[in-house]
Amino acid sequence: MRSGRLRIRTPEGILFTLPLAGPVSRFLAWLVDLACISAIGGLAASLAGWMGVFSVDIAAAFATLAYFAVSIGYGIVTEWFWRGQTLGKRLLKLRVLDEQGLRLTFSQIVVRNLLRFVDALPVFYMVGGAALLVSRRAQRLGDYAANTVVVRTPPVQEPDLDQILAGKYNSLRGHSVLAARLRQRVTPEEASLALQSLLRRDRLDPRARVELFRDIAAHFRALVEFPPDATEGIADEQYVRNVVDIVFRTTPGRPS
Repeated sequence: MRSGRLRIRTPEGILFTLPLAGPVSRFLAWLVDLACISAIGGLAASLAGWMGVFSVDIAAAFATLAYFAVSIGYGIVTEWFWRGQTLGKRLLKLRVLDEQGLRLTFSQIVVRNLLRFVDALPVFYMVGGAALLVSRRAQRLGDYAANTVVVRTPPVQEPDLDQILAGKYNSLRGHSVLAARLRQRVTPEEASLALQSLLRRDRLDPRARVELFRDIAAHFRALVEFPPDATEGIADEQYVRNVVDIVFRTTPGRPS
């Protein structure tokens, strides 16, 4: 039975939920992407036309290869560089995630895009649309094969950040370039997860609390490496708090 939400339970017992994208929003995103693919394909067709002056066979072969390359490559390239988003998904505020809420691997992106041709059969994504309607997690066949889901990413409703950030010194802010890079690389889902962890930290068993913030801090440390003078002696929970401060506030005490 479909619930309309992706539920992710961490090993520490914390439950996070993300709203799943429905068929209407995904179809609208696909129309935007189709327009982009058509525009790129039109440029390739124009180039093939010029090649036809020298050889009609070469021009036809180029046009055929270009069609498949653009159709498949568009989704692979955009979803990889935009972390699970195409232009259509960005406009409709959708994102592709791993079933466990993790960041996509390149192989997952390739698999789900290669199977678009199957999902698109016989016309207008009828196979994929039928699979999406009966799926518990609103997955088309490509999502099933790649273990991915598409979620909605509405603007995060910001709570009172002063309850967790007020009066806390943030040593990471002393490196403005690295802080800006961190703000760029942290996804909305990662920022929301870190924020919710801080808000719920007092409900956790002490050992689970330590393990949870150790894992989250390690993930953020891998995204951007700050110099030792900014991180030395900082506990994992404080590090996560500093990251949340940077992501949600452009300047100290002022939400972004």
